[in-house]
Amino acid sequence: MLGNRSRDTKPELALRSAVHAAGLRYRVSARPLPKLARTADLVFRPSRVAVFLDGCFWHGCPMHNTKASANADYWARKVEQNVEQDRDTDARLAAAGWLPVRV
Repeated sequence: MLGNRSRDTKPELALRSAVHAAGLRYRVSARPLPKLARTADLVFRPSRVAVFLDGCFWHGCPMHNTKASANADYWARKVEQNVEQDRDTDARLAAAGWLPVRV
């Protein structure tokens, strides 16, 4: 898992390039809420928008998620925990007046 990047992935760089070209400015891999130990890929502080680029495997995408062939039970639990954490993060941000956006 050390080979999996947590930031600066190709999809993230493409999105950041398009958003920057549109004239929008943002923070990269920042915590929207200081007390929440979770980072968003793009954070627009003045407008309170947090953008998360979720990988299909890691976040259980209903359209593109594939099941692991090795250690299937472990990975199924791991992905389910990620989905639960995503929902919790979205709820906490919404309660604090933020708009979480998942791509």
